[in-house]
Amino acid sequence: MTKLNVAISEDEIGWAQSRVAAGEYASIDAYFSQLTKRDRAEAEETAWLQGEIDKGLASGVDLREPAQIFSDIRAKYLGENG
Repeated sequence: MTKLNVAISEDEIGWAQSRVAAGEYASIDAYFSQLTKRDRAEAEETAWLQGEIDKGLASGVDLREPAQIFSDIRAKYLGENG
């Protein structure tokens, strides 16, 4: 494990200490470690979501009416009489 010195405001340290005092975290180190993990997970999720949005945008626009799209999907997956 590497030690890192960071400057944070009195308000931020007070908030972290209150979370530890409430028993939500074992220590301030644990609190900041969890924040880092959560931030990483959110960044990965955002990157995945942006990738899916990009794929959707790149796929083009379907000019059919919504009712026709649903009808075509039903026909494809449920059979023509579905």
